[in-house]
Amino acid sequence: QVQLVESGGDLVQAGGSLKLSCAASGNIFSINAMGWFRQAPGKQRELVARITSGGNTDYADSVKGRFTISRDNAKKTVYLQMNSLQLEDTAVYYCNVEGRNTWYRTFNSWGQGTQVTVSS
Repeated sequence: QVQLVESGGDLVQAGGSLKLSCAASGNIFSINAMGWFRQAPGKQRELVARITSGGNTDYADSVKGRFTISRDNAKKTVYLQMNSLQLEDTAVYYCNVEGRNTWYRTFNSWGQGTQVTVSS
C-alpha cells in the first residue's frame, strides 16, 4: 500500500500565501506524476496542478501565475506553493500520486485532504 500524508492547509487572508506538502511512503518502486486537486463545497474535484517525473508541469487556468508545483524525488514529496490567494481558492486540497509498486503494478493514490480557507 501507498500512504500519502498532506500538510500545510490553514486559514489565510486574501492575498496571502501557503505551501502545501505531500509525502508518499510505503510500497513504492517508482513515482510518475504527482499532483494536487481541490474540491470546494458543492463543486466537483478539479485538477489544480500536476508535475511529471520529468518535471513537466500543468496548471489550471485559474491558478497560473500564482501557484507553483514542485517535487523532491529523494523525499517522495510534492509541494504546492500558493501565492496571492483568493477567496475562490477555498477548498479541500487533495494530493494524488501515480506510480508503480515493488511488484511493478501501477497505483494511483489519494491523500486524506487538507483544508485551505481564504478569508476577506
